[in-house]
Amino acid sequence: MEAAKDLKPITNHGHKENKNIFHKLINWKIGVIPFPLYIALALIVFLAAYFNELPNDMLGGFAVIMILGIFLGDVGQRIPILKDIGGPAILSLFVPSFLVFFKVLNPASMEAVTTLMKTSNFLYFYIACLVAGSILGMHRTVLIQGFMRMFVPLLAGTIAAVAAGILVGLLFGYSPYEAFFFIIVPIIAGGIGEGILPLSLAYSQILGQSTDVFVSQLIPAAIIGNVVAIISAGLMKKLGEKRPELNGNGRLVKSKKDDEIFNQKEEEPKIDLKLMGAGVLIACSFFIFGGLVSKFIAIPGAILMIIAAAAVKYAKLLPASMEKGAHQLYKFMSSSFTWPLMVGLGILYIPLDDVASVISLRFIAVCASVVIAMVTSGYFVGKLMNMYPVESAIVTGCHSGLGGTGDVAILSASGRMGLMPFAQISTRLGGASTVIMATVLLRFFTS
Repeated sequence: MEAAKDLKPITNHGHKENKNIFHKLINWKIGVIPFPLYIALALIVFLAAYFNELPNDMLGGFAVIMILGIFLGDVGQRIPILKDIGGPAILSLFVPSFLVFFKVLNPASMEAVTTLMKTSNFLYFYIACLVAGSILGMHRTVLIQGFMRMFVPLLAGTIAAVAAGILVGLLFGYSPYEAFFFIIVPIIAGGIGEGILPLSLAYSQILGQSTDVFVSQLIPAAIIGNVVAIISAGLMKKLGEKRPELNGNGRLVKSKKDDEIFNQKEEEPKIDLKLMGAGVLIACSFFIFGGLVSKFIAIPGAILMIIAAAAVKYAKLLPASMEKGAHQLYKFMSSSFTWPLMVGLGILYIPLDDVASVISLRFIAVCASVVIAMVTSGYFVGKLMNMYPVESAIVTGCHSGLGGTGDVAILSASGRMGLMPFAQISTRLGGASTVIMATVLLRFFTS
């Protein structure tokens, strides 16, 4: 009997563990897609490409970039450290470049992506949606007052960045032309979608070379600049913890009244699919308008699109419902197609051998000097303008981030997500101004 008491019920731990693992796999998601469904979809695309049955049109192109973009974006957001320095963008751009370099992607996949990105001009459509929607969706008060408040730090930071970049570039053998147009400008252009892509279109139009030549040259500088900006934001956070008198704990302006202007919160409107349809027409019309007017004045269409969107927003020429539609389209495109688009860019526009020839220690040194000069300038100018120096430095540093994604990464590293309205001013207005300025200067130097 004693022996019987000592006996314990036999439990099948292995069966439970296997059941738990199976349950986790069933509920695990790649992006927003359940893992089993993702595997099934990926298998369909892979088999179609393998047997050369992948449609050579938008259907096939979207299938390839979406299946890779969703996966790489998800992985980039999960890897420690990498996720804090723009991991999704880095993986989505460079992993496809490796796949092309090592001939992993077969001709059917390459042709479908080429048709989507170049023949169907999905790249231009994405640019139009992001530029028009992001500007029209800004709070008008923030657009006006934000530019006035941030004008001096942005201007000072831009001047400091340009001066430091050119000087360090000269020390490492870069000409002022190379350092300015191909290292400094892409870092402070406002990200890839809103900055690098319109910039590459403008460079292409002015210099008479294909867009892909410039994309592969400009993107590495933007990514390295974003990494340095994130590191700088983390260091600023530590400085604020050690020196409380410099730290606004997330408040930029010492005057509460001025600070409240930028923290106005609007209710998020319900998604209206019909308005989003109108947003497609508005975005396309802005892009077409830019191309039309560029025939009569010596400014590239992509830049005129930015100017036109800002002018329409400032003058309140569009009904609020139309602005809402354009902004909701922007949010849909940026949240659903950013990483897939990066995959398309990586496949077609980022030749690995060309990128490797661009990146070097001297290249990294110039990129770092641009961002450090900007953050330092923001720190000291903030002191003079009744701002908290730590917050001013962080927000000014957002001018060198990868658009909205870069802003999130930079502010997350500093623990100051409440500064997002200021960061958007720094990134969007600073980036748009940089793209316009660089285009005008390049036109002047090449005329």
